[in-house]
Amino acid sequence: MGEKIAIITGITGQDGAYLTQLLLEKNYTVYGTYRRTSSVNFWRLEDLGLAQHPNLHLVEFDLTDMGSAVRLLEKSQATEVYNLAAQSFVGVSFDQPHTTAQITGIGALNLLEAIRVVNPKIRYYQASTSEMFGKVHAIPQDEETFFHPRSPYGVAKLYAHWITVNYRESYDIFAASGILFNHESPLRGLEFVTRKITDGMAKIKLGKLETLELGNLDAKRDWGYAKEYVEGMWRMLQANEPDTFVLATNRTETVRDFVTMAAKGVGIEIEWRGKDEGETGVDTATGQNIVSVNTKIYRTSEVEML
Repeated sequence: MGEKIAIITGITGQDGAYLTQLLLEKNYTVYGTYRRTSSVNFWRLEDLGLAQHPNLHLVEFDLTDMGSAVRLLEKSQATEVYNLAAQSFVGVSFDQPHTTAQITGIGALNLLEAIRVVNPKIRYYQASTSEMFGKVHAIPQDEETFFHPRSPYGVAKLYAHWITVNYRESYDIFAASGILFNHESPLRGLEFVTRKITDGMAKIKLGKLETLELGNLDAKRDWGYAKEYVEGMWRMLQANEPDTFVLATNRTETVRDFVTMAAKGVGIEIEWRGKDEGETGVDTATGQNIVSVNTKIYRTSEVEML
């Protein structure tokens, strides 16, 4: 087998960093793409000790420009492409639906079309998401479950998923789609609820925060571990045939449950009082309200269970 060369779009994110670590350990050459922004940084790659790795090449890249995709494929001679880049914040997608559609949806089309033009033998992984299920029609969800996305982000991801399936079936491209449920790690951004909770509990324990404000405490999510899920991505591209795969734990917890467990992790016992918007989490040792509900944090279209 020849040299393994991978392109990872969205390398600055949680999954991009862990996937980079995995592929470098497997002796890949990795081209990692990032968007030029005033705030771009590579702290996750630095945290994993990868930023200066000789087999890692960081490339400024515009996912909305198909010409850029063609040039990158030709330059890198990639054998695998992992499309992890997206405007991935559900809340932001309601404020920026057009940008979300261009990056998250059309960006996938640009990569697939570039593969078709440059080298149809390149293997492609599309990072799909459980947000495509949205208003769930069956529990648990699997590869055959009906999709009903509830956000511009979910809709854009659904387009990217179906165009991946279409290129697989129409052009015989090895295009796999991984429908991943929520997956967390220490590299998760603070804008995601799990890290917001763990960071908040640590600050409360250290006396740096009085009250953690959250949205819907009843929302249920299937939370897995990111490092395991990126191995799943890699395995999808090593399969004999491309397909669509769900990665999940098949276990859901409420946001409230997650808060309770995070509090226990720093030695705090929480007693829940009240209900709905008036519910609070009370530190049983001090009697202090350390968790409250802020309805402004609720999603525009709430997803109760994923």
